[in-house]
Amino acid sequence: MTNQTDKRHHLNSVLMRESLIDKKVMASTEVETPVIRMLPDTHVIKIGSSSIIDQGKSLTYPVVEVLGELLETEKLILGVGGGLRSKHVFSIGCDLGLPTGALAQISVTDALGNAHMLGALLSPYGVVAIPPEIFGHLLPLFIRSAPGVIFNGVPPYSLWEHPPGIGRIPPHRTDAGCLILGECFGCKSVTLVKDVDGLYDSDPKTNPDAKFIPEITASELKARNFKTLPFDEVLVDILKTSRLVKSFQVINGTKPELIKAAINGEHVGTIVRADN
Repeated sequence: MTNQTDKRHHLNSVLMRESLIDKKVMASTEVETPVIRMLPDTHVIKIGSSSIIDQGKSLTYPVVEVLGELLETEKLILGVGGGLRSKHVFSIGCDLGLPTGALAQISVTDALGNAHMLGALLSPYGVVAIPPEIFGHLLPLFIRSAPGVIFNGVPPYSLWEHPPGIGRIPPHRTDAGCLILGECFGCKSVTLVKDVDGLYDSDPKTNPDAKFIPEITASELKARNFKTLPFDEVLVDILKTSRLVKSFQVINGTKPELIKAAINGEHVGTIVRADN
């Protein structure tokens, strides 16, 4: 019997009495309102720290110049990592027996240092490096107030980082952080700026006969199981389940003009595509 004196409001939701581990229930959420694109006119660019910033003025300045030109017409979110310093920290941490989550936590500091250095170089263009504590919440405000922003690309899994299948190095590093960010905000493109032309069937730095791969799908890449990749391996899994970002391009930042070409929609490196 209904209590007529109960004036409380009750939430009416299709999921309120359902189990969130039921596969059929989870599948039903896919047919609800389509996922919105919060920043559809904004490009995400990962600037390689080991490959670009750590190499000093000779490589970094030309990249900064090209980014400055792009900022005149485009909205850019620039992600950076810790580069060689993070690799050094990982090496020490593994020697000390630190778990994956602890390694993920301490890698943030080095990435923040590179973010502030790149931010200083791009400050004449109005670019700001946003602290990670407020980055996600205030990103839309900053990107509408300034032509570009810089962030520490390490995804904030921190102590909750997923243990990798091999070794202890955090699998979600700065390439993954940039792709996940682009997916969350529905950005226009995701570009990874490295020091190689793109993807090869083996490491071109050690094998002069390595064959260049201009385009490949996530499933094909997974099936070929290359021994080495120029980006975080977990990107393949992220792309296979993404809703908004359907591809990313790997380009050679030692040829800075390719950055502008990639943002303009040109195929100038290796494009990795989702299967659908």
